[in-house]
Amino acid sequence: MSEQTFLFADLAGFTALTEAHGDEDAADLAADFCGCVRALLSDYEAEEVKTIGDAIMVRCSDPGRAIELGLRIVEEVGGRPGFPVVRVGMHTGPATERQGDWFGSAVNVAARVSAAAGGDEVLLGEATYEAAGNVPEIELRRHGEHRFKHVREPVRLYRALRAGAAALERPIDPVCRMAVDPNQAAGTLEYEDTTYCFCSLECARAFSEAPASYVA
Repeated sequence: MSEQTFLFADLAGFTALTEAHGDEDAADLAADFCGCVRALLSDYEAEEVKTIGDAIMVRCSDPGRAIELGLRIVEEVGGRPGFPVVRVGMHTGPATERQGDWFGSAVNVAARVSAAAGGDEVLLGEATYEAAGNVPEIELRRHGEHRFKHVREPVRLYRALRAGAAALERPIDPVCRMAVDPNQAAGTLEYEDTTYCFCSLECARAFSEAPASYVA
């Protein structure tokens, strides 16, 4: 089996987005997201394996380029105004290809690393960290060890960031989990000494009726 790097990217909080905006809008956003990711792949000699709902699975032969791709997905695709928050996870290891799909523990761990990522995060397993080595202008910061279901040993994770850059922090609509530009918010509300921004008046109204339902 050849060693590959597998990357999963999806929309953080997609269930909340669907609940707030409906199936049609959510499906359109998922398709738009996958299309935007697809447009970046040729720059990194990466290939789409498949889409799964709001997620896209990508294979890269070069782990360093996979990390660069992950950051571009978060910054350029997820950073667009009025677009949901994006998260990316990846892992490297041997895998087997069958009829255009890939199988192996590296694929399974990559999916779990992605699920462990928060909004605007690019996480990678230790195997990717070691295989990539030094990636120019990118910092790989330790992110702790995680235990994943059906994975025997804990996986040490790293977070990828642009060198010298602070972690990206943007206001998130607490109802639909959409990233919101404060200067273009449809409305803001105060709750327990915190100001929340909303992408639409519908989300602001839902929050005002039951704020405790949307605040952890």
